[in-house]
Amino acid sequence: MSQRYRITRAFQENNNSPQTISLEECKRYFTSKPDFSYTSVFTVTGSTSMSIEGDFFMWSYGDTKIPFRHYQGDIYVSGTNEAVIPKMIEVASELGADLLEG
Repeated sequence: MSQRYRITRAFQENNNSPQTISLEECKRYFTSKPDFSYTSVFTVTGSTSMSIEGDFFMWSYGDTKIPFRHYQGDIYVSGTNEAVIPKMIEVASELGADLLEG
């Protein structure tokens, strides 16, 4: 089972910024990053194939694409590839959010 991370503002005490990360804010943020692209369907392939609908910002890391999924005001990321950890910390910091396991 892979580790999952959540980028959230739910625990922020700053009343000047929203407690959630909106989809529009994500689109603005990730559009400014050349190593990210948006897709509304993420397809997982292996012995079988499965497509998941949602709001995914795909991070290109070499030949690998790692999804950052916006869901209900937070961003979720799998920690399967250790290279994603510094990128998640960067994204959370730039969005004024916290990074949590689980």
